[in-house]
Amino acid sequence: MIVLGSTGSIGVNTLEVARRFNIEIEGLVAGNNYKVLNKQIKEFKPKYVVVKDKKTAEKVHFKNVKYGEEAILEVIEKSKSELVVNALVGDAGLKPTLKAQECGKKIALANKESLVNAGKFIDTSKITPIDSEHFGLWYLLSEKCKVKSEKCRFNKLYITASGGALRDWKIEKIKNATLKDVLKHPNWSMGVKITIDSATMVNKLFELLEAKWLFNTTNVDAFIETKSIIHALVEWKDGSTTAHISKTDMKLPIAFAILNKVEERVLEPVNLLEVKSLEFKEIDKKRYPIWEIKDLLLEKSDLGVVVNTANEYAINLFLKEKISFWDISRLILDAVKKFENIKIKEINDIFEIKKEVRKWCESYSF
Repeated sequence: MIVLGSTGSIGVNTLEVARRFNIEIEGLVAGNNYKVLNKQIKEFKPKYVVVKDKKTAEKVHFKNVKYGEEAILEVIEKSKSELVVNALVGDAGLKPTLKAQECGKKIALANKESLVNAGKFIDTSKITPIDSEHFGLWYLLSEKCKVKSEKCRFNKLYITASGGALRDWKIEKIKNATLKDVLKHPNWSMGVKITIDSATMVNKLFELLEAKWLFNTTNVDAFIETKSIIHALVEWKDGSTTAHISKTDMKLPIAFAILNKVEERVLEPVNLLEVKSLEFKEIDKKRYPIWEIKDLLLEKSDLGVVVNTANEYAINLFLKEKISFWDISRLILDAVKKFENIKIKEINDIFEIKKEVRKWCESYSF
């Protein structure tokens, strides 16, 4: 198995599963966290190691450590592993997904940007999602198919959102939220980018677009479930609805993605008596302005490239405290208006459009 993003939360959980089930790790790919990576190298003894840059490579305790994007693609191509776990953050995960597909490998996918940018070019039959929402949908649909011989017939798919760090703030105060405020997630501790995306609701836009490609439908929506216990729901043609309920722990979807079949307990079950009650909320466009383009994005999925590029640019400025939290959504919405009629006909178009959108972002007046 090749693990891309081995020092992040998904990567660490993946290696926990590998440790538990005695799975060989052929390659480790990480960013700059050489201290954690060195511990992983010592334990798993991979054949290949790749990091982000030369400066980090010099601190890694591995004889033939490589660095950079081309080195990642080379490892995927050279490796004998049939499975690539892609837990890289942001656009860094796109080309590795495409390379893994080109090499005929199975992909356990946690990198949202792969499908957001290039869903129309990716064979989703080779992909097992390892984020909790899409895993939940996959699990529910798979279980239903085991019971019925005919094709599963659902009416609508739902994923849930936590609402992010500002979900209980008064709307008029949100515009003054600082980076520190935005990173105080109410339910868990994740990476900086995904925590910001949770607060803007961009991550849920991405997940709806991912669901479109993974399950071949635009009949998908989201709402807030404040305790993050229900991850996905399927509304069936007969009027019933089933929900996937589990603790927020990525080891369950990871285990299924790696092993295909799991017959022992991976998580402790949710004690609903301890939960006592659940709260559901609509995703309010006044609180989450980005939600205005939800239907447009599902209809014109090429716009995923625009949303992703503008979002990464805006987050970089927000991290440097050059723009306000509210400006992130404003830039994305204006970018979508500017590039609403783009058409992507081949993979190379994605990278050209990204350059064009980024250039436009650089001239944007906040």
